Amino acid sequence: MDNRHHIIANINEIYRNESRRVLATLIRLLRDFDLAEEALHDAFIAALAQWPAEGVPHNPRAWLVSTGRFKAIDHLRRRALFNKSLSGIAQELESSVSDSEDWFNESIEDDQLKLIFICCHPSLSVEAQLALTLREVCGLTTEEIARAFLATPSTIAQRIVRAKNKIRDAAIPYEIPAQHELPERLQSVLHTIYLLFNEGYSATSGESLTRQHLSQEAIRLGRLLQKLIPQAEVIGLLGLMLVQDSRSTARIDDKGDLLTLELQNRSLWNRLQIEEAAQLIQRALTMGGFGVYSVQAAIAAVHAKAPTYAETDWAEIVGLYDLLLRLSPSPVIELNRAVALTMRDGAAAGLQVIDRISARGELQDYYLLHAARADFYRQLGQLEASKLAYHQALALTQQEPERRFLREKIAQLSR
Repeated sequence: MDNRHHIIANINEIYRNESRRVLATLIRLLRDFDLAEEALHDAFIAALAQWPAEGVPHNPRAWLVSTGRFKAIDHLRRRALFNKSLSGIAQELESSVSDSEDWFNESIEDDQLKLIFICCHPSLSVEAQLALTLREVCGLTTEEIARAFLATPSTIAQRIVRAKNKIRDAAIPYEIPAQHELPERLQSVLHTIYLLFNEGYSATSGESLTRQHLSQEAIRLGRLLQKLIPQAEVIGLLGLMLVQDSRSTARIDDKGDLLTLELQNRSLWNRLQIEEAAQLIQRALTMGGFGVYSVQAAIAAVHAKAPTYAETDWAEIVGLYDLLLRLSPSPVIELNRAVALTMRDGAAAGLQVIDRISARGELQDYYLLHAARADFYRQLGQLEASKLAYHQALALTQQEPERRFLREKIAQLSR
């Protein structure tokens, strides 16, 4: 009995570590998401039935893929009794990869990379890319994804089904893009991972400031992608996520309220993670082809190495924001630069930048613009204007810890 328990525990560990890789290969072989998911579960059910008596095979992953594939073919044959068209599909799948072939010859990492690219295909909506990536690459359940994005499970399920149907109907190939297509397609993958990390690092709404499991899944994907495509922006994004995540335990107080960078206890920052990030960022910036993720990572690294908020090298941060604006002009980047500019040159300089953004009619629904304006007014001693701007910010955010933070700022001004 002890041996059986040991093997079952081994199967559970293999499921945690290998199931998404097995699924990626099954999707390549079966060319169907739902059939591959069913085959994956059938393979693990077979393992639970056979391995306690026969022992764990020498190559569990290969055994699971092979078993899953044959289970899928058998399943199609049974269904072919009612739908004759499935018989041809079953025969095609069986003949396409014979027993004598090295069907496992493609690296498992390539299969995972193909899966990431197909889940992040630019023809899918951003919401669909996120949901499909979390479901297929990360293995989150529909309910877990729904909780993460404060949606109903049925809404997430519909998104995933529509995405799979679009991939099937458009015959989107299950492959790594050709070299000339890679830059554009890679941007879609990086954008999806970045959005996933941001939703975990600073949730858009709800009671909790963070959704740590989403940040960790994004970092896991970043590590996998960096291993498979060691290009500057891939490395830069991983460095950015690691250095941001290193501060996660210091960002909220005991009551779950938001602590700004200025108020955080820097001894709580994960220094090993910061050091790993610094090495990645340095590597990215010395390679050709670095871009916005690498420069954002460099900005975060300057914050991370500063012993205190006041001792931050604000001149370097302003210079990095100037570079970032040249690479990717954006009012949000301009706003972030205004905060650094205030620290370097004073609140009046930052307020001028915000006034220019507002004069163009940009970011009027972005609560951080109003929060920054409120803080600049406070520093200049214009307390009524500051209070008004904080109220505008409060009306625009649905994130409960941020709402408490803004209400406390208003209360401080009233006192």
